[in-house]
Amino acid sequence: MKTPLVIVTATLSAAIAVTASLLIVTATRGANATFESSAGPLEVETAASGLVHPWGLAFLPDGRMLVTERPGRLRVVARNGQISPPVAGVPGVWASGQGGLLDVALDKDFAGNAAIYLCYAERTSGGGRTAVTRATFNDEAQPRLTNTKVIFRQEGPLSSGNHFGCRFAQGADGNLFVALGDHFGPRDEAQNLANHLGKIVRIAPDGAVPKDNPFVGRNDAKPEIWSYGHRNVQALALHPVTGRLWEIEHGPRGGDEVNVVEKGKNYGWPVIGYGVDYSGAKIHQGTAKDGMEQPVKYWVPSIAPSGMAFYTGNLFPAWRGSLFTGALAGAMLVRLSLDGEKVTGEERLLQNLSERIRDVRQGPDGALWLLTDSPAGRVLRVSPAKK
Repeated sequence: MKTPLVIVTATLSAAIAVTASLLIVTATRGANATFESSAGPLEVETAASGLVHPWGLAFLPDGRMLVTERPGRLRVVARNGQISPPVAGVPGVWASGQGGLLDVALDKDFAGNAAIYLCYAERTSGGGRTAVTRATFNDEAQPRLTNTKVIFRQEGPLSSGNHFGCRFAQGADGNLFVALGDHFGPRDEAQNLANHLGKIVRIAPDGAVPKDNPFVGRNDAKPEIWSYGHRNVQALALHPVTGRLWEIEHGPRGGDEVNVVEKGKNYGWPVIGYGVDYSGAKIHQGTAKDGMEQPVKYWVPSIAPSGMAFYTGNLFPAWRGSLFTGALAGAMLVRLSLDGEKVTGEERLLQNLSERIRDVRQGPDGALWLLTDSPAGRVLRVSPAKK
């Protein structure tokens, strides 16, 4: 059944708004919709639908997409929106709570080796942990994975189903950054260098430890660790100009953070932060402490950001250099304007869409591509509205 049309008017005056050209927002699922923005009207097109809690998206060289579904399926989404049967050969996942099949990324040399990486929750005795598998993507009539190999397993107290992290970014040198959650319960472990909880790790494409990682050679630290003191990282991306690693993580009640991540640095969780516990109880010693890094942006109250992309395309020239992130609890797309590593402004987009946005990517066409987190999840394409 179609929902009513929502008429959005400018905030000038009722008389002017009525006589002006009105922006009509169609909230009907499956139909294209138009939304206001600082770059002009945006068209939101449903590129594919019928996915179950889609979580991660990666573009193949021909413009098709690999999309993960949290229950444990990897799909190929064609340019016409057709969704493939589940890709064969995907490792078994622990689809419990926030866990399941999460991020997917193509290797930088995908054209030469067809290698992809999957990040997921893996069941083990007593709970779950984050694992990373490398595999070869065989693009056949029935796509499948071969040569699958687990190249990393998180070590430390297990999760009961929460805070797996599980985002990728691959450096110019081919090494992988992998975000790992704090497993929610044992949050103090984010400060313990002897395990991988609440850390961003850096590994080689085969899982080996790069020799220039910051804690290599220390008996009291895991050599894979790149940074620590994180809660539940939901986005990783390398800045397209500086090459610096940026991350976005969930706070508890308040305190979602955007950080520029540096080698060997401590980002404070749970010692410092800007939120409180879900009960309202105090968590942190304060908001700052010597030896702990400050975020470049934080949200109070929380919006539950997820996925991120630096925009470099041509469809939205006014937005080049902006950082985009989705919001789960906030049910919107957020644009952050930047001046170097300083956030100078925030624009909240697509709020009338009323969808939990799980992932944000810039497509090869210069459009913004989104995943909606629901049992009837969609792939959305955001572009300038046609005049």
